[in-house]
Amino acid sequence: MSTDTGTAVGHYDRLLAEHYTWMLGGDIQAAADRQAALLADLGLTGAESGGTAVDLGCGSGAQTLALLRLGFSPVIAVDTSRALLDELLAHVPDSGAVRPVHGDIRTALPEVSEPGTVRTVVCMGDTLPHLPARSDVPALLGDISRVLAPGGHLVLTYRDLTVELHGTDRFIPVRSSDDRLLTCFLEYRDEDTVIVHDLLHTRVDGSWRQRASSYPKLRIAPPWLAGQCRAAGLDVRRETADSRGMRILHAVKP
Repeated sequence: MSTDTGTAVGHYDRLLAEHYTWMLGGDIQAAADRQAALLADLGLTGAESGGTAVDLGCGSGAQTLALLRLGFSPVIAVDTSRALLDELLAHVPDSGAVRPVHGDIRTALPEVSEPGTVRTVVCMGDTLPHLPARSDVPALLGDISRVLAPGGHLVLTYRDLTVELHGTDRFIPVRSSDDRLLTCFLEYRDEDTVIVHDLLHTRVDGSWRQRASSYPKLRIAPPWLAGQCRAAGLDVRRETADSRGMRILHAVKP
C-alpha cells in the first residue's frame, strides 16, 4: 500500500469534519454528558465566579459543552476546522461563554492566554496524536504548563498506537448506521508514526459511494507522555485507560 498521505488538518477538511458528530454517536449533548461525567470524576469544576478553560482540538464541542456544564467560563475552544467551530457555536446558548479560535493548537495558547491564568486545559478525543511531530508534544506541554494557574488541571485523552497490529487486525470498524459506514486501516510507517487510512461509505439514492483519505498519527507511549508532563512541571495524578481503549492522563500544576 502506498505511504502517500496528507495532513490531519487536510484530512478533516476533506472527509471527517462533516461526519465528526456522527462518529461520536450522533448526539453531541449525550457526548457532552459523558465528557462532563469523566471530568467531574477527575475533580474538575469551575469556580462560582467561573474560571477560564481551554479546549484544544475542540471539534464539534463535546468537551467545550462539558466544561460549560461544570461551571467554567469562558471556554476558549481551539480547532483548525472552521466547519466544526461553527457547529460547536450552534450548540452554545450563551455565545459569550465560548471564545472560538480558528487556529493551530501548537501556537494558540501564548496568543489567547496570559501565563498563570487558566484553570483547566483539555486536549481530548485523540487530538494529541494529530500533532505533526513528536517534538511538538513537549513544546505544547510547556505552553500548557505556563498558562495554567497553580492548582490548574490538564486532561489528555488519546489512543496508544505503540503496539503494532498485524494482518486483518489492522482493519478497524469505527461506526456504522443505515446510511454510513466508516472503517480505518492502520499502516505502520516507523516507530513514531502510523498512517490512518479512513474509508467512508455513504448511501445516496439507493447506492453506496466510497470516499477515502489518509493522514499520519503519532505513536505516543503512556510512560513517555507522563514523563514529558513531569518534565514540564506538572504532577501526574492519574494515567489509565477507559473501557473503549482511550488513554486518560490527568495532571495538575503544583
